[in-house]
Amino acid sequence: MKSKIFRFLFLLSGVCGLASHALAAESSPITAPGPLGVLAGTFVNAGAGTSVVLMVPGSGPTDRDGNSALGQKPATLRQIADGLATHGISSVRIDKRGMFGSKQAVADGNDVTIAEYASDVRSWITVIRAKTGARCVWVLGHSEGGLVALASAQGQADICGLILLSTPGRPLGEVLRAQLYAIPSAKTVLPQMDAAIDALEAGRYVDVLTLHPGLRGVFHPRVQDFMIDLFHHDPALLLKAYRGPVFIVQGGTDRQISATDDLPLLKAADPEATVVLLPSAIHSLADLGTVPAADGSLPIDGAVVPDIAEFIQKH
Repeated sequence: MKSKIFRFLFLLSGVCGLASHALAAESSPITAPGPLGVLAGTFVNAGAGTSVVLMVPGSGPTDRDGNSALGQKPATLRQIADGLATHGISSVRIDKRGMFGSKQAVADGNDVTIAEYASDVRSWITVIRAKTGARCVWVLGHSEGGLVALASAQGQADICGLILLSTPGRPLGEVLRAQLYAIPSAKTVLPQMDAAIDALEAGRYVDVLTLHPGLRGVFHPRVQDFMIDLFHHDPALLLKAYRGPVFIVQGGTDRQISATDDLPLLKAADPEATVVLLPSAIHSLADLGTVPAADGSLPIDGAVVPDIAEFIQKH
């Protein structure tokens, strides 16, 4: 039996979680057409005529709630969806093609491209507009999901605007390189790591047998096609080309996406964007040092949901 290999979660999730909230809004399953089978999601209906936010999860095996099959269970997106419902804003949060509820949409969840993820976003928008009658749909992306949101929005009039949470401003090869350089124990393998990233950025495959065993999972052969495609995209250039409202949220203690290196590039790409820097927030947008709830989760920063809701309501 062939073992399943998930695409490497190189945008490592910070520790965060979710405190459950009782909702008056109705939550129900929703599907959209996929290449081989349906794409699956959850529709939180805050009422007829409300704004609708489509939520795109981050990298690797991350589900519609923002929880990772690799162990991290932040539920960032579920918490935001629940919170937005209390502000009268509906949402759809989704499983990516080939994973979780969308497993049957493609044969291999690792055999994907950013353009294909963006195509799925547009498929979701069509379904949401037909179901709700909304003129347009807001697209929210967390981490790598922000890059997908940017790619999906190019020239699309049916997107109300973008909400970019913990989104990179640099190409993802640069982000991965910075993350690995920040690991003290990786010092001895940095030359191999640099050479591998350089090769993938140039569109060449890497022979993992030449790499230190600790790097072989990062550059596994089954994910190299995706990484070659991923490294080709520049989020700042995509943002510069987009014409529409943009809301950017970044955590000041995020160790995956840098408020120093990534946020300035996004701000420069769209000087009109509304930017919120949460000084104490980590990648998941929970505050650093927050005491876990009974289920082990950490609530996101209290400003996130009200700020997103206010931005949507103003536009």
